Amino acid sequence: AIGRPLHVGPPSWAGHNRWSKVKNVKGPRDMARSRLFQRLSLMLRSAAREGGPDPALNAQLASVVEQCRAKNMPKASIEAAIHGAVVAAARLLYEARGPGGSALLLEVLTDNPRRSQQDVRLILTRHGGMMAEGARHGFEQKGVVRVGPRDRQGHPVSLEAALEAALEAGAEDVYPDEEEEEEEDPALKFICETSALRTVRERLEASGLCPLSAAIEYLPRDRVMLPEGTREQAERLLQALSDCPDIVRLYHNIQ
Repeated sequence: AIGRPLHVGPPSWAGHNRWSKVKNVKGPRDMARSRLFQRLSLMLRSAAREGGPDPALNAQLASVVEQCRAKNMPKASIEAAIHGAVVAAARLLYEARGPGGSALLLEVLTDNPRRSQQDVRLILTRHGGMMAEGARHGFEQKGVVRVGPRDRQGHPVSLEAALEAALEAGAEDVYPDEEEEEEEDPALKFICETSALRTVRERLEASGLCPLSAAIEYLPRDRVMLPEGTREQAERLLQALSDCPDIVRLYHNIQ
C-alpha cells in the first residue's frame, strides 16, 4: 500500500490565528477599561475632597464607590483614589454644540483647567463642534437611580415590574440604560426629581431591587434627529470626547 506523503515544514502553532483575533478585541477593551477606571478615580477624589473620605458619612462618595464596584474596579484602586484626594482638582461644566446643532454638556474633573479647556476645544473643532454658551438650557437636572437587571433573589426584572416599582417608589419614568444597550441584560434607569433621589433609591432597594448608583444628571428636554452623514460625524465627536480622560460625564441630545 502506498502511504501518505509525509509533510515536513515549520510547526503549526495551534491557536495563533485565534490569539491574533483575541488580541485585536482584547486590546481596545483593555484601553477602554483603563480610561473608565481613570475617570472613576477622578470622581472618587472629587467626592472625597468635597465631603470627606468616609463613604458612611459622604453620600456622594458612597454613590461613586457603588459605581466603581458595579464596573469591577479593584478595591485597591478605589482606596488609592480616595487616599489621593489631597491633590486639588476643579470640577467644571462645559457647554458645546455638535454637528447639526446638537447640544452637548461635558462634566470635567481636572487639576489643570486651562489644559483641559484647550484639549476639549481642539476635539470639538476637529469634529465639527464648538464651545457654546446656552447649551445647558436644552437639559434639565434629574435624579437618576441605576438598578441592576436582577433583583436580590436573582430573578430578571421585567419592564412591567420596573414600571410598577417606579410608581411605588415615586419615580417619574424608567427605561434601559442607553450606555449598556449592547449588554445582554442592561441596567435600568429610574428618573425622579433631584430632591427625591435618596427616597426613591431607598424605596427601590426596599422593594427588593438592587440599586447600583444614584446621582444627579443632566437629561435632554428634547432629542434631535440627524441625517446619516451628520450623525456619523456626531458619533465620531462623541467617541473622541469619550476618549478624553478629563471628561467624566458626557450628555447630548442626539436621538
